[in-house]
Amino acid sequence: MDEKEKNTAVSEEEPNEESSENTSAETSSDEEDAVSEYNDVAAQIAELEEKLDEANDKYLRLFAEYDNYRKRTAREKSDTYANASAKCIENLLPVIDSYERSLEFECSDENFKNGMAMIFNQLKEFMTKMNVTELEALGAEFDPNFHNAIQQLSDTDYASNHVCAVYQKGYMMGDKLIRPAMVAVAAD
Repeated sequence: MDEKEKNTAVSEEEPNEESSENTSAETSSDEEDAVSEYNDVAAQIAELEEKLDEANDKYLRLFAEYDNYRKRTAREKSDTYANASAKCIENLLPVIDSYERSLEFECSDENFKNGMAMIFNQLKEFMTKMNVTELEALGAEFDPNFHNAIQQLSDTDYASNHVCAVYQKGYMMGDKLIRPAMVAVAAD
């Protein structure tokens, strides 16, 4: 081999070494870029997941708040209706008391008395439809939650602390007391 051929061979070998170094540097650079890009994407994913968690938390809180609002307004609406109905019945009770007292008196006109009884029966049917019941007070043990004691009587046929006379009937609408019974209680 001539000198020229040797130089050519050496010069051919040198670029091969440089090209492998360039390829290795490019590969290393590409790997670093890929790792950097992966880290950037991972950071973006983590950030998006955090934002999604925040949005989901806000949504759940808003949903819970709306559900509580819906339940509260439904309960308030129901309570308002019940209170209005109870107030209406409470205002009607004196009329019912007057009808009961009027039916106890003797009347010479039977048609008039029958007409009054029919009207009273209609009132009683209305009270039943409205779920209004009369408190059974006579003979029951005195309960300040349902009875309004205005008198104590001794020498009665009733046991001590039991209702021995009812002056005004008490009424309940479902579980709600509309008017307590006005009573006399047996004393010791």
